[in-house]
Amino acid sequence: MADPKYITYAGNEVAGTIVIDTRKMSLLLVLGDRALLYPIGVGREGFAWHGVEQVSRKAKWPSWTPPADMLKRRPDLPVSMPGGSDNPLGSRAIYLGQSLYRIHGTNEPETIGTTSSSGCFRMLNSHVNDLYDRVRIGAKVVVM
Repeated sequence: MADPKYITYAGNEVAGTIVIDTRKMSLLLVLGDRALLYPIGVGREGFAWHGVEQVSRKAKWPSWTPPADMLKRRPDLPVSMPGGSDNPLGSRAIYLGQSLYRIHGTNEPETIGTTSSSGCFRMLNSHVNDLYDRVRIGAKVVVM
């Protein structure tokens, strides 16, 4: 997949805001009158959501603990997994408020551009690394 690209931004959000369009499977980082556009994977049917959150935390090579509901659906999953290349959160995670949702990398790059997650937003590891370096804790995240 291509590098994120700069586009013209004519919306109302301030610089530093992340805008996620689940229908277009895209994430914008607003930079003023321009934005960086990244392709993403989104929640599958029954797991998509909309709303406003804030970046509450960021982590490099995050560990992963599947939520209880996910473990009920997928008892084959590990109870937890350390960070690393096999971890489904990939190289970076950007946590959204107090929710279980994150913007994160992936160990399954073929899922970018699909509805395959349990509500998180998947990015290529190179893309989430770039976003991670640009976004600050407290940044507004709009999911539509």
